[in-house]
Amino acid sequence: MKHDDDAPWLSSYAPNVPPTIDEQTGSLGDIVAESARAFPDAVALEFFGSETTYAELDESVSRVAEGLRRRGVDHGDRVAIVLPNCPQHIIAFYAVLRLGAIVVEHNPLYTARELRHQFEDHGASTAIVWNNVVDTVKDFPDDVAVDTLISVDVVRSLPATMRLALRLPLKKARESRRALTTPVSGTIRWDQLTDSEPLAGDHPSPSEHDVAVIQYTSGTTGSPKGAVLTHSNLLSNAAQARAWVPTITRGDCVVYAVLPMFHAYGLTLCLTFAMSMGARLVLFPKFDPDLVLKVMRKHPPTFFPAVPPIAQRLLTAAVDKGVSLRGTEICISGAMPLSQDLVEPWEEASHGYLVEGYGLSECSPVLMANPVSDARKAGTVGLPLPSTSVRVVDPENPSADVNAGEPGELIVRGPQVFSGYFNKPDETAAVFTEDGWFRTGDIVTLDDDGFVTVVDRMKELIITGGFNVSPSEVENALRSHPSVDDAAVVGMPSEHSGEDVVAAVTPASGASIDPEELRTFARSILTPYKVPRRIVQVEELPTSLIGKVLRKKVRESLLTR
Repeated sequence: MKHDDDAPWLSSYAPNVPPTIDEQTGSLGDIVAESARAFPDAVALEFFGSETTYAELDESVSRVAEGLRRRGVDHGDRVAIVLPNCPQHIIAFYAVLRLGAIVVEHNPLYTARELRHQFEDHGASTAIVWNNVVDTVKDFPDDVAVDTLISVDVVRSLPATMRLALRLPLKKARESRRALTTPVSGTIRWDQLTDSEPLAGDHPSPSEHDVAVIQYTSGTTGSPKGAVLTHSNLLSNAAQARAWVPTITRGDCVVYAVLPMFHAYGLTLCLTFAMSMGARLVLFPKFDPDLVLKVMRKHPPTFFPAVPPIAQRLLTAAVDKGVSLRGTEICISGAMPLSQDLVEPWEEASHGYLVEGYGLSECSPVLMANPVSDARKAGTVGLPLPSTSVRVVDPENPSADVNAGEPGELIVRGPQVFSGYFNKPDETAAVFTEDGWFRTGDIVTLDDDGFVTVVDRMKELIITGGFNVSPSEVENALRSHPSVDDAAVVGMPSEHSGEDVVAAVTPASGASIDPEELRTFARSILTPYKVPRRIVQVEELPTSLIGKVLRKKVRESLLTR
């Protein structure tokens, strides 16, 4: 299998895309400052119509960094961020990095149990938390307690007219306000940080080799692992993304942050790539087609990171409401397969491109994408990005490449590939070959033009709506219910979310299964997207000779029902 200098994919690159990127030096914390120097008056952030320029953003980052420094945050400290997409999220992210501290991103919709598990693992003593999640973090047991808890009221970033509307004595206004904020006490308020003096200019900056982010990813064992990403890893992936879209002009582009920025995909393409481009980043706390179309009328996205269900819903809403998608130049889709049935109508409506990419949290996360040209190939995840090498090997013997065109395990290397999992040397060793290639666990083919097609996953993770779900985690939750003896969780094909989480369960002796009651129980333990969409009672689960449940056979059985 060819790679490196003889890489077959290089000849398939779109015009003006280089084969390599320069080695990245410096700090992620410099990104906003550099864009502020180049485009001080350009709009950096837009949030429900409220705008922040790059100069204003840079100053806010500096003030919050100083506020954190005064409260003891130092180089190498881990700082948890538990926020939706909002201006404070961007500011907090870069403020932490300017101090040389480490960002640990979290899903603010996680249950108390899920959040606590991650805090137990990383041990951060400072957390910047959405008001609606403050009580959850305050209720952590003493051995996981956070010393410095900073609360963020996202309502304060809304335009004045919206803040006033939320205070109206109307049921709808009260419901909207409750969805956005909750009264809290006993915390450091966000505005106590923004009131600080700017960070002193002589404060030492982190180097490219320092750890920047710990990004949690679900493992096949059900225990999430923290992928350790350096400044160089993330700077490189942003540079690779810039190289891939040479038609987009720095300082004159619009990026939509519909994807959650606590997810690796949203983090790189919105938090780092967009800011490095001097882009107008339009923030959406959640995906709402009407809100997106409202912005699109005035500022269509030059670059729109999405997953297929988001693109499909937006296209449907645009057609229903008669809103044009024209001006949406590039939509990149990831996290699940992209159907050609969506590509054609999207591109007809937008007069732009909709291309599929591929990545993993361990790779910052983007490894490959289809070229933004007519050379892309439907059904593939595209070509390795500049400075990225791939091989397809025998899963049982990763030192041996398979024959050209045959399926094998995808292994990769590049400047965006992580160094390992936080405090997990054994798990780290298991995902690298002896000569340092990262094992993705995906079975792929590589064609003569360098395009990669994913054909199967060695890992049994379920990808639903762009999020990874560990079957073991869901199974453990279901087994904790008294009516359940055993459970097997698999991903089933879905037209809307890539895969649906589906469970086959066997009842405990003398018990019967009430699927809806069991789903309600699971919701008390798991984030909503992890709760099985369907629960099927079975008499027994297929097992191997050593008693291991065979999820593949469970899935085959459910497909025939």
